[in-house]
Formats: sequence, structure tokens, C-alpha cells
Amino acid sequence: MADPVCVVTGVGPGTGTALARRFAKGGYRVALLARNEQRIAELAKALPGAKAYVCDVSDPAQIDASLNAVERDLGTPSVLVHNAVGGAFGSFLDIDPQVLNRNFQVNTMGLLYLARRLAPAMIKAGKGAIMVTGNTSALRGRAGFAGFAPTKAAQRILAEAMARDLGPKGIHVAYLVIDAVIDVPWARERYKDKPDDFFIQPSAIAEEIWHVAHQDRTAWSFNVEVRPYGETW
Repeated sequence: MADPVCVVTGVGPGTGTALARRFAKGGYRVALLARNEQRIAELAKALPGAKAYVCDVSDPAQIDASLNAVERDLGTPSVLVHNAVGGAFGSFLDIDPQVLNRNFQVNTMGLLYLARRLAPAMIKAGKGAIMVTGNTSALRGRAGFAGFAPTKAAQRILAEAMARDLGPKGIHVAYLVIDAVIDVPWARERYKDKPDDFFIQPSAIAEEIWHVAHQDRTAWSFNVEVRPYGETW
């Protein structure tokens, strides 16, 4: 029987790479989608059965072309992890409205385009999983987050609507809220004085998404929150 296929979007140096490694370890052929060709090409060489595809998920034509190639090269995906993210900081008075629109295209419309393209095959198979990585901006609109929070809130609501549509058809949709600073080089530089356990580890995020994607269908989760043990919430 052929190995299952997982599509991971937004494969950067943190969560995206950790997700790719975890699903590859679990026996999946992994399609790595990102705009940075060099990064995903190098990662694909390090992961058996993985392949890199340069794709801007805000562009439905690029999504179609990339997923056509994935199906040709690897097979029909049974898992999608939408990890690509567009973000910006600033008050509603200061941000460029086009920045908000761009982030909406990546975070929310990207999920819509990807799911519309991949869900029909999952429905036909009667199984599959769509996992979406989010953060606390999906739950609250803080000052200075006007260019970002509305897009993540919309993304979460879209995922919930998808979960209600697809769950009865055998497809598990879940939204993972990451309430933490992810341990990547730029975050370490910004928070130089913070101890190691202030940061959430990308490998730990990936492990939880792996777990949720493979939950028994009699006990599916939708809203999942992860944070370091010392995080105030």
C-alpha cells in the first residue's frame, strides 16, 4: 500500500520544518509548500519521500498548479496542514489597508483555496484531516494587532464551518491555537533575557498536530490550545 501524503504550507525554519519532519517520520510523503525555494529544496533533500513546491497560497492558480504536481509526484494528499501565515503589527489608524488584505488572502483565503482543492478527494475516500495553525489573535483583538487579528479570527471561523461540513463525511478539521513565542532565531534575539522554557518548541507543536490529525474518529478535537507550562493565560 502506498505511503500516505501530507501537504504542509508555510514551511519555514520553525513550525513548518518541524511539521515536515514529524510527518515524514510517521511514514508520510510530504509536500513542502513555501515561497522560499532554497529552504524547502534543502529540507526536501533531507527527508525521504519529501518534495518541494514553490507556492504563494494567496494565489489560487499557484495552488492548483502546485497540488496538481503533488498528486502527480507523490499521490493524493490525505492530510493538509495550513501553516502559512501573513502577519503585521500596527493600530487600525496606522496600518496600510492593503496589508490587512494581503494577510487575509494568505491566512483565510489560502485555507479556503487549499481546502476546496483537496477536500473532494478526501470526501470520496471517506477520510482525511485538515489542520490549521493559529494563535491567540484568532480569539481576541489586541491593540496594535489590527493588521493581523481579524484575518486569524476569520480563519478560525472558516475552519469551524469546514469542520461542521466535513466532519460527518469523515474528514477531521482542527484549529490549533499556539499561545506562546515559538523558539526560532529571531525570537531568541528579541527575547534575549528569557529562559529556555519561555519558548514553545516547534517539535512539540508538530507532535501535538500529529496527535490531533490521528485522533480516533470517536473523539475528535476542534479547538486545541498549546502553551508553555509557565505561560500566563
